[in-house]
This record gives sequence, C-alpha cells and structure tokens, in this order.
Amino acid sequence: MSFEQIVKLPADRVGALVGRNGKTKTHLEEQCGVTLTVDSKTGDVIIKLSQSIEESDPFKAVSIVNSIAKGFSPERAFKLLNDENMLGVIDLKEIVGKSRDAIRRIKGRIIGLNGKSRRLIEELTGADLSVYGYTASVIGNFEETKRAMNAIDKLAKGSPHNSVYKMLQRARQKSKIERLQLWEDGKEFV
Repeated sequence: MSFEQIVKLPADRVGALVGRNGKTKTHLEEQCGVTLTVDSKTGDVIIKLSQSIEESDPFKAVSIVNSIAKGFSPERAFKLLNDENMLGVIDLKEIVGKSRDAIRRIKGRIIGLNGKSRRLIEELTGADLSVYGYTASVIGNFEETKRAMNAIDKLAKGSPHNSVYKMLQRARQKSKIERLQLWEDGKEFV
C-alpha cells in the first residue's frame, strides 16, 4: 500500500518544519515512518511512506505538518504524536468575512493585550493555542480542544472576555469534580 499527500506550507513556516540542520524534519520522519520532501520555493511538502503502513503513521505526519503551517512551534506540534491529542482549526473568515480589518480585530480579541487572553485560554483549558493568518488553531485532547475552540468562537462572535473566562473556569471546575468522582468511584471497587 502506498501513501502520498501534499501539504501546503507558508514560506515563512518552512524553516520551522525543517529545523536547524534538518533536525525537526528528521525527527518527524523517524517518529511517523515517512519521508518529507520540502520545496522551499512553493511551500509544498510531499509526505510519503518510508516503511510499511503497519509501522508508520502518515496521518499524524500530515497533522503535525498542518499544525506547523498554522503557526505552532514544532515542540507543540509534536504533542500530536500522543493519540489522545488532536488539532482543531477555526477559519476566522467564516465568522467575520474576508475583511482584513475585521480579521485583525478578531485576532486581537483572541490574543489579547500582550497575549493575556491567549494565555488564559491555554491555562483554563490545558490546550495550546495558535493564531496565525486567517485561522485560530488548538492542540489538546478532545475536551481541551472543544473548550478552547468554544471560547475562541465566542470571542470571535463578540462575547465579553470576562464571560468567556468564567465559562472556562466553570467547565474546568466541573471537569475536576467529574475526575474526582470517577476516582472516588474507582476506590470503592478496590
């Protein structure tokens, strides 16, 4: 069985994918059992199997390359090697249209002054957040990603920051209580 997929990478993100002396690219190839061919002029990244399909994971490689294209550092993108983690992407043009000013305003709301809003969303959800180009992207497990994307969506649609933060705090507390309850229930069976 063969696998080949082309992922488009912005020119300014090619260096992040390749890494110093090709270390990031090599690490990704080893971890996923693929070969990456990077065209630095066009930004095309061709992902092919280098091992059998049973020994490789080309879909994780595609996801990692996509996350680097969306502005994540390779360190954060490699969190996608964990089977529990996923990449979620919100196209901001779908929310506010194609106006550059509207996109810039929404990106500012999501990032916040000196990155405060982005940091709070990351702290309250446990997910990693990147705002790059016309997208806002999230890496985390299913629950973390869902909560972070919900917060981004609400901010993009004009909800006040305070109400979004309170919603995230309530969700985090509820999650902690549910985990504690599962732990308590598990102790009864021992």
